[in-house]
Amino acid sequence: FTLRLTLGSVIVTNITALLLAVLLDSDLKGKNTLRAAYYVPNIISLIIIGYIWRFIFSAGFESFYQITGWEFFMFSWLGDVKLVYFSVLMVSVWHSLGFYLVVYIAGLQTVPRDLIEAAMIDGASAVGRFFRVTLPLIMPSITVSVFHSLSNGLKAFDVIFSLTNGGPGNSTTTIALDIYRTAFVINRFGYGTAKSVILFLIILILSLFQVRMF
Repeated sequence: FTLRLTLGSVIVTNITALLLAVLLDSDLKGKNTLRAAYYVPNIISLIIIGYIWRFIFSAGFESFYQITGWEFFMFSWLGDVKLVYFSVLMVSVWHSLGFYLVVYIAGLQTVPRDLIEAAMIDGASAVGRFFRVTLPLIMPSITVSVFHSLSNGLKAFDVIFSLTNGGPGNSTTTIALDIYRTAFVINRFGYGTAKSVILFLIILILSLFQVRMF
């Protein structure tokens, strides 16, 4: 589950944040307000976010169902093993999106405008300019964002602890939550410490590999 959550969050978060950054870096009316709105969830503790969304998935969605009659809101988003992964992924992406959005906007603003104008004069389309000029020049921002999202996914704990507590069953138990249970629930501190060292080594190796590749 930890690997699935990490893979999903890295891909969804970075693609969504990059697309929104491109949109908010353009001449869009009210873009500063939108930037602030997207960043607000990032300043709230993940523990609090988890409890808020647990309420939304239960009482909130039930109220939405009564108003709209849509069966979508009556799905067991935290009780169905097939749906709970998407619930956790959505909450994780929603919380962290603002941070990566800021990183990508900062990267986009460092792209020299004269290069963009030169590409336009040469007849490059908007898509061509993005993939052939902009994207290679913001690789440092992509490297930082993928590095952070990768490490945060592998050590995910807060949102799982407050949103699902590893359930239903053990279907959403991450490595970090397993370490917590080992050390502080069954009081095997030595075993929990050993697991922590292994998790640190996994994150270190994968992060070094990713940074070197990028």
